[in-house]
Formats: sequence, structure tokens, C-alpha cells
Amino acid sequence: MRSAETAQSVLQALPSSEDDLVFSINGPLDSHTAGEAWRTALRLLEETNPRRLIVDATRLTYCDGAGAALLLELRRRQSGRRATCEIRSLDPAYQALLDMYGRTDGQNPDPPAPAASLVEQIGRAALMLRNDIVTLIAFVGELCMALGRALRHPGLVRWKDALVTAELAGANALPIVALLGFLLGLIMAFQSAIPMRQFGADIYVANLIGLSMLRELGPLLTAIILAGRSGSAFAAELGTMKVSEELDALTTMGLEPVGFLVVPRVIAAVAMTPLLAVWAGFLGLIGGAVVMLSLGFPLVTYIIQVKSAVTVGDMVGGLSKSFVFGIVVAAIGCLRGLQTKSGASAVGDSTTRAVVSGLVLITLVDGVFAVIFYYLGI
Repeated sequence: MRSAETAQSVLQALPSSEDDLVFSINGPLDSHTAGEAWRTALRLLEETNPRRLIVDATRLTYCDGAGAALLLELRRRQSGRRATCEIRSLDPAYQALLDMYGRTDGQNPDPPAPAASLVEQIGRAALMLRNDIVTLIAFVGELCMALGRALRHPGLVRWKDALVTAELAGANALPIVALLGFLLGLIMAFQSAIPMRQFGADIYVANLIGLSMLRELGPLLTAIILAGRSGSAFAAELGTMKVSEELDALTTMGLEPVGFLVVPRVIAAVAMTPLLAVWAGFLGLIGGAVVMLSLGFPLVTYIIQVKSAVTVGDMVGGLSKSFVFGIVVAAIGCLRGLQTKSGASAVGDSTTRAVVSGLVLITLVDGVFAVIFYYLGI
């Protein structure tokens, strides 16, 4: 009973015109008095439906969160009716409380920005591609300078790290390269033997396996495996160092990250990729030999046919491809690692970009080699 009496005395309706309703607040507007005052105010609003509501807070002695909620509710209801609500003589301290709980202008929040149009999205993608190409060109120049400096002064290269990287990227990749090379040669021999048998040309399966594995598929398969294993590992290592500010520490000590970290990895990848390509081609030939033996051809016939089809130029072409593939995969993996941003998912994003960029560049480089070999007649 006491709280109800207090609430009625806190909120009073004063005489006004037909379109106006005036509330006068006398005393504290808190959790004890706001409930009854809330019911009284809403009842009067429903009965009178004023065009303008005036809340006189001259005699307001205290206001907490419940009182601020009441004032905001009055303002919201008036705004929904396209009417006005004016709070007069509110103490600055209580005004700050009102601002903290809600907007003071009584308007709806700004609508979200419209989604970008297709033209805008294409423009942004083109701009990102352009910036990425510029960054890649600048990195290639910096890497060439670092490699030239390492060639003039071999003692500056961290050969121990290069050997460790060669073991991780080369020796440890032998099993997976052997497995995929063998299966690729096996599958290609089976797939090509079926149509060639219709023309009585089963023996030329050996020519197909020898040329494709040693000249094209061996280096390409090795580059793809290197991009998935080593390129992503390079990006993750350098990205972690970037996030933990180790690269900034190297720069502070006067050590270039490209010469200190990238050059050993590129040297290791360039040294191991041709060897892995030869290994993949050799296992591919073994896979083809298994199929030829199952078709009834002796092993010596298969070897002679491969030797007659494959030339030294084919071997050199495949090794030159693998050499360039090694540079591309290692360089793009290190570049994505150096471009790592801050955040929990930054290293994962850099790793993904390294693999995708590596595969795209491998395809482009392979296409360039195809055009060059065509015009050279190789």
C-alpha cells in the first residue's frame, strides 16, 4: 500500500490542452516507484492519446535504470504514434543515464548499408588483383637481389637451414611422390591401352607413358605435391613468425626477412624439385611397365620402346619445368607468409592463399612452357 501511494505521488498528470498531456515527476523514480508509475502513465496515454507528451522532471530527486526505462518507453510509444515526447529540466546526470540506455533523438537506428552491386564487386576484385600483381613483382625483384647477393657471398646463406628444409621438402616427400607417380603411370597405361588395342597399337602405350611422365606429368605432379606440402608449410611458418612479431624483431636487428628466411627455402626447393620430378617419372614408368607386362609384352620390349620415344631434349624440358616450378612454389609460399595479417585465422588464410596461388601460377607457367616448346619444336 505504501509503495502504491508513493508511486501515485511520484507521477502526476497536470491540466493541459486537448492535444497535450503533462506528467510531473515528484521525488525518486526508481525500482520501487517505477512500476506503479509505469501503469499510471500508460493508462493515461491510452485514454488521452495526446499529440504531445511533456514530462516535467524539475522535482525529480533520483532516477535509476527502472526510471530511465520508463522515460524511454514513453518516448518510444509517442514515436510509434507519430507524436512527440519532450522531457524538460532533466538533471545532466540522469540525462547521461538516459543516453546510455537508448537514443536521445527517438529515431530508429540507421538502416544497414546496401549490399555492393555486381559492378562494385568486380571492381574491388580487379583492384585487389592489381595490387597483388604489383606486390608479386616487387617481391620477385627483392628475391632476385637476395639470390644474387647469396651467389656473390655464399657465406651469407644459412646452409644449415637450407639442408633442413631440403630434407623436409624433398626427402620426406619421396613416399607420397612415389605412390602418386606409380598410380598415375598405372592409370594412364590402363586408360590408353583400351583405345590403342582397337587399332593394334598396344606397344605405343610405352611411348605415351614415357613422354607424358618424363616431360609433363612428372614435373607437374611434383609441383602440385610441393605446393600442398612445402608451399603451405612455408606460409604457415613465416605467417606464425609474422603474427608473433619475430619478423619485426629481425628487421630491428638489421636482418632482411627475404635474405634470412626466404632464400634458404627457395634454394632447398629448387634443389629438390628436379630430383623429385625424376623420381616421379621413374615410378610412373614402373607403373606403366606393370600394365605392359599384364598385357603380355616382355619388359625388354617396354624398355626399348621407351628409350626410342624419349630423347634427351624431353628430359631437359621436364627438368627445366621442375626447376621453375620449385622457384614459383617456394617463392609464393614465402610471400603469402610475409603478407600474413593479425588475427586468429590469419595464418590459416595465408596457408590457403599460398596453395591456391601456387596452383594457379604452376598452371600459368606450364602453359608458357607449352607455348615455348611448341615454337622451338621441342
